[in-house]
This record gives sequence, structure tokens and C-alpha cells, in this order.
Amino acid sequence: MIRFIVILALALVLAYCGATVKLGKRTFFGHVRAIWATEEVQDLKSGVKEKAGPTYDRMKKGVKEGYKAATDDGSGSAKPVPVQQR
Repeated sequence: MIRFIVILALALVLAYCGATVKLGKRTFFGHVRAIWATEEVQDLKSGVKEKAGPTYDRMKKGVKEGYKAATDDGSGSAKPVPVQQR
């Protein structure tokens, strides 16, 4: 529990410093926002979307089909399977 509180406190301090302490003209988060808006990063994002898009679509379709098969009770109507209590 103490470890969690220490890690949470460090994360809060880093977030506060990243949002308020100037590093040149901008804060850390301001630099990240400026970098994210560059043309090179936009090209990177579109390239990743182009390459990973079909894989994402297949995975999404597989999850939907798996959920449909898991909830189908064989009677033709898809009803959620009740969760058994221990």
C-alpha cells in the first residue's frame, strides 16, 4: 500500500511539473503537443493507420463473431449466458 502511494505521489509530481515548468518556450506537455502536430508525425500516424487498419478490422470482426458464438445457446436466439456464482 505504501509503495502504491509513493508511486502515485511521484506520478502526480511529474504531471504537475510537466504541465507548469517551462522548458524553453513551452512546458513538457506543450513540447509534446507541438511535436504531435508536425507533418512528420501526421505522416507516421497515417502510415500506421494504413498498415494496421486491416489487421484491426479483422481482429474486431473476430471478437464480434466470438462474442456472438459464446452467447448463442443453439436455439437460434442469441441470449447472454448467465454467469455462475461461486
